[in-house]
Amino acid sequence: MNQHAHGCTCFIIPSKMLRKLADDATDAHERHCLLDQAELSAHLRGQRSVAPMMMGLVAATGEKRRTVYDAQNKSALPGKLVRGEDSKPSSDKTVNQAYDGAGATYDFFREVLKRNSIDGKGLRLDSTVHYQQKFNNAFWNGQQMVYGDGDGKLFLSFTGAIDVIAHELTHGVTQYAVPGGLVYADQSGALNESISDVFGSLVKQWTLKQTVEQADWLIGAGIMAPTVGKALRSMADPGNTKITWSGDDQPKTMAGYVEGGDVHTNSGIPNHAFYAAAIALKGNAWDKAGPIWYKALSLLTPNATFADMAKATSESAALLYGTNSAEQHAVQAAWKVVGVA
Repeated sequence: MNQHAHGCTCFIIPSKMLRKLADDATDAHERHCLLDQAELSAHLRGQRSVAPMMMGLVAATGEKRRTVYDAQNKSALPGKLVRGEDSKPSSDKTVNQAYDGAGATYDFFREVLKRNSIDGKGLRLDSTVHYQQKFNNAFWNGQQMVYGDGDGKLFLSFTGAIDVIAHELTHGVTQYAVPGGLVYADQSGALNESISDVFGSLVKQWTLKQTVEQADWLIGAGIMAPTVGKALRSMADPGNTKITWSGDDQPKTMAGYVEGGDVHTNSGIPNHAFYAAAIALKGNAWDKAGPIWYKALSLLTPNATFADMAKATSESAALLYGTNSAEQHAVQAAWKVVGVA
């Protein structure tokens, strides 16, 4: 199997969320725009298998190297080069946010987990901003980051939330760190999404220097208009629509698992397991819980289940802290909390 066989075109906003917002829209034009974007997301996701073959086109440099392009509201990627590593900040706030967010993510993986960029070999971090017109999404396409601007009514900004940037870039890490990548369907797909939420939240917590108690454990806070909701997901309390948005259908435990369900739905279960482990381990989530989850990636296979992830994190806790260590027990207990043995 190709090492990067399961590089996915992975979106921060699920198609089903766009469809739900379309159903709720009172304006016909807005409804059509949302449905068109849901269809486009599905189409682009279907193209995910072409990205890995082009992997070699993105130069690995061995050091932090970010490039930001402007799609100028068109679809062609990567677009016009507008900022490179060490160049002066742009007058365009979106360009700077994409640049800074990629840098924070790179720094986190380098300093905390000793990983050199997405592929572990210094892969250049390419980002494109202003993709299409009023595009309500951001995605990793197997090679680079792509950001829409949002329509300004429902979605405000995708580069403004560091956890969104780190979430999407982590899809790239998973693509390389898990041997053969994780298949983007069923439990392996939900794990793929959850791993991105885990490290998205960790990059945010690390940047803000927050302890597990201080962190909000929300994903995508601030990218939506208040009329839509406060965040996409909560790792502390999946499915709590009071702190996320009205369509949040994430289960917290296996009792609510949706057979054949959306990967963004079922990811609530492993998300909550990570939260439970981090809370039990106290302090900063990136000190112990993060390294345990990161080390577990190399122990997974493409069709890994939640039970496989529970086993892998237990094994990695033992490798890092010892068999029967407090850390291993905390991880095992966290998976029991969500009903995964």
